[in-house]
Amino acid sequence: MHILAADTSGRNGSLALARVHEDADRGSTEELDILEVVPLEGGTFSAQLVPQVSFLLTKHGLSKQDIAGFAVVSGPGSFTGLRVGLAAIKALAEILQKPIAAVSLLEAVARGGKSRGKVVSALNAGRGEVYAGEYEVGTGVRMLSERLVTRAELIAEARGCVLVTPDPGLADLARGSGQETEEVAQPRSDVIARLGWEKIQSGETIPPEELEANYIRRSDAEIFAKSGS
Repeated sequence: MHILAADTSGRNGSLALARVHEDADRGSTEELDILEVVPLEGGTFSAQLVPQVSFLLTKHGLSKQDIAGFAVVSGPGSFTGLRVGLAAIKALAEILQKPIAAVSLLEAVARGGKSRGKVVSALNAGRGEVYAGEYEVGTGVRMLSERLVTRAELIAEARGCVLVTPDPGLADLARGSGQETEEVAQPRSDVIARLGWEKIQSGETIPPEELEANYIRRSDAEIFAKSGS
């Protein structure tokens, strides 16, 4: 049994293929082994994604029918990149009739740290803004909120929590403000595969027709349309 994970949310992305080991004696699944992570160059996701999926499966002697489920970053991130990744996973899941786990990149950041309790995960959104996610992290994880904030708002809202981020600039800003901060690695698709498999096991899946991007920020077209109305 195998899981295919995709992340096309950023400037660059990646695919991961993972094998789920089954315990025949217990009749249950035990652990997930990452077989390979393939990088995807930004700007050409639409041309690379499907051929790279085919390459990965062929390289490991598998076919599409060997995929038991999909995990995909649903946001936040690049509008175009997210659309490409989600469209490809939607199509594959619909054809194969397999479950999809949508994973927030902010959740992956929050889970990537060692801190427990209430944490605030943060990603640079550009334009002086930040994607911020407030999570309760323990044996599981519970999202409290995800939103777009200014840097000043981020520092104010993270008081009393640990701020977790892969962005060095945000980490330096937070530390300079006396904020308890944990700098983590940028999550890749292997992390998304693991989180996605957890969601699939717990039944947190979504059918292809309901899979949508979680942009958090409105697109420029929406902003301009509203300002001109």
